[in-house]
Amino acid sequence: MIFDKLKKLDIVFDSPELDCPPVFSNGDVVSGRVVLDLSGESRVDSLKLHAEGFAKVHWTESRSAGSSTAYTQNYSDEVEYLNRREVLLQADNGESTVLSAGRHEFPFSFQLPEETLVTSFEGKHGSIRYWVKVKLHRPWAPVRKIKKEFTVIEPIDINTPALLAPQAGTKDKMARAWYRNFGQVSVTAKIDRKGYTPGEVIPVFAEFDNSTSRSVVPRAYIIQTQTFIARGTKKQKCSVVGTLSGDIVGARSRETWHGRAIKIPPVGPSILQCRIIRVEYMLKVCVDVPGTSKLCLELPLVIGTIPLHPFGSRTSSVSSQYSVNLEWLRMAIPEQPEPPPDYSSVVTEEEAEQRNNNNNPAAQQPAEDLSGIQERPLMAFVQEFRFRPPPVYCEIDPNPQPFNMRPRCMTC
Repeated sequence: MIFDKLKKLDIVFDSPELDCPPVFSNGDVVSGRVVLDLSGESRVDSLKLHAEGFAKVHWTESRSAGSSTAYTQNYSDEVEYLNRREVLLQADNGESTVLSAGRHEFPFSFQLPEETLVTSFEGKHGSIRYWVKVKLHRPWAPVRKIKKEFTVIEPIDINTPALLAPQAGTKDKMARAWYRNFGQVSVTAKIDRKGYTPGEVIPVFAEFDNSTSRSVVPRAYIIQTQTFIARGTKKQKCSVVGTLSGDIVGARSRETWHGRAIKIPPVGPSILQCRIIRVEYMLKVCVDVPGTSKLCLELPLVIGTIPLHPFGSRTSSVSSQYSVNLEWLRMAIPEQPEPPPDYSSVVTEEEAEQRNNNNNPAAQQPAEDLSGIQERPLMAFVQEFRFRPPPVYCEIDPNPQPFNMRPRCMTC
């Protein structure tokens, strides 16, 4: 049978490095070859290639229309980023082409659009994927198909004025329990810039002023927020991807962090240019006050793909020194890194109450899924870190400061 003569149909991308999948950006040329391996002479009508790229979101929500009536509401949307077709083999006269037994290779090449292509992404309620699909048409035989995905990275250069700008803030709160005031707690925090890349250390400069009669515990978290948008409705998934725990601040005392370090794990870059999917990060500096809700200060972060230039930067601060410190590349990785805490342990009571009290179905935001970090790690990665091991969540900082510089997980 003709069907049995096809031993192999494969797509092979051209890559400058062996055993390493290629990574592309907007404007790059994607090239490779389609491989046919035949056990005998075969007739082929056509061999066609179709390159596509889509952002897609989908989720469902249960609704109640009465005491005994319930229905499911579906939300979905998609954005097309790539649609390119190419004919690799087809006779001009419409006749079949006879291929001899053995291996046949058909090269292909196409250029990605010059406009921004968002980074490949896999999330709980949506994805951003790019792939090449090949169809083989033969007489009196079913169509054979093969599909292979490739990774796209949207370049985010953190060496821009907006991402090199320091981020700072101040927040205070009156600690109360059963209508009794215990005093005021305030936090002031600063980081030297907004943009970082995976593997870097963020030095946190903070001051915690505890004017209450109780001890408090300062902590810092790196929060990832995935937002999925469809039909004017949003679905969010928040995760804690990095933690830092400070020392107890006694009653009516003050604690200062002189660049306490929190390390960015191997997470995907920020996604800010997609209409239906956004991936955003923040540094959340919190104070746990016994008997009352947390006091939290949020500082925005952008996770980029182009690291800080070691020379020529307008900053010469501690953060710049940490940026070019690559000691983490030589550290051993434990078999099972200790995970960060669940996001539900970080959110304040006010934030939870605000979501619970919003009972208007038209304006109500869907409940956040707080089950941890994204299910499948993002297949996109930065070429600069391609052969480097990722950092772990808990490890001793290679450049200790006079204070205790060990970033600790909540369970450490």
